[in-house]
Amino acid sequence: MLKKRASFWLANILILSLLALSFACGKKETAEVGSEEPAGATPWKATGEEGTITGKVSLDGTAPALEPINTSADNNCAAKNPTLMPETLVVKDQKIQYVFVYIKEGTLADGKKITDFKFETPATEVVLDQNGCHYAPHVLGMQPNQKLTIKNSDQTTHNINAMPDSSKGNTPFNESQGPGAAPLSKTFARSEILVPVKCNQHPWMKAYIGVVRHPFFAVSKEDGTFKIENVPAGDYTVVAWQEKGGGGKGTQKTMQVKVPAKGNATADFTFNASELASTISNGTSLEMMPALEIPMLGRH
Repeated sequence: MLKKRASFWLANILILSLLALSFACGKKETAEVGSEEPAGATPWKATGEEGTITGKVSLDGTAPALEPINTSADNNCAAKNPTLMPETLVVKDQKIQYVFVYIKEGTLADGKKITDFKFETPATEVVLDQNGCHYAPHVLGMQPNQKLTIKNSDQTTHNINAMPDSSKGNTPFNESQGPGAAPLSKTFARSEILVPVKCNQHPWMKAYIGVVRHPFFAVSKEDGTFKIENVPAGDYTVVAWQEKGGGGKGTQKTMQVKVPAKGNATADFTFNASELASTISNGTSLEMMPALEIPMLGRH
């Protein structure tokens, strides 16, 4: 009888030990996956051999006719910006503005992956202004932990509602900012493409923030052009994101680009008007995607 009881308790202790080990491994894996930098990441340092990616973003087809936004609900908005136009699809001479372009992944000429490096947080701030009852700029990019300064240049109260995917490690915030109020200072801890921002006071106000763990990104200008500088020589997957289409999730175009040392690579993207025709998301349903595919670490 004593032998049976001893065997019973020994078996239970063994099972509990295995479960505890499994749980500990699971916790470790989850924590490490959430980290921006892989273990042993090499600090990134320019060598002087870097190249440039330039390109333009075009529209194939007829851009939809835009109508001015009705801002009469707020007299301050109506007075300051009576002809405010939507910025969901800004097209001039068949070129698209506010397309977010970034390197998603790639291999350097020496065989190292872009994910093998860690990048210094820029000391410069990124500014998002509320001016004329719209966000300026409509689309912007920054790196994790870089300072985001939010200003209110209007004589009305705005409400800044940033809606990152909290499961990726970024914290949402929803704060009011009155006329003449001090700028807000925020950061995002993790990369995320893209964080939607809206104003609860003025529902037409929307912006998108691309948070990328490296500096290799750009936003297309009024003429559709963009430039990504100081890119190490190598082969990359470059993505262009436009907020319309995709059933409210935005539309992506992907291109493989080879950057030569001290040279220039061209990446021209074209979006079709028909694929951008679906209803634009109000921000809450926008699908969040990782800016870089980080390998899973610490598997058991």
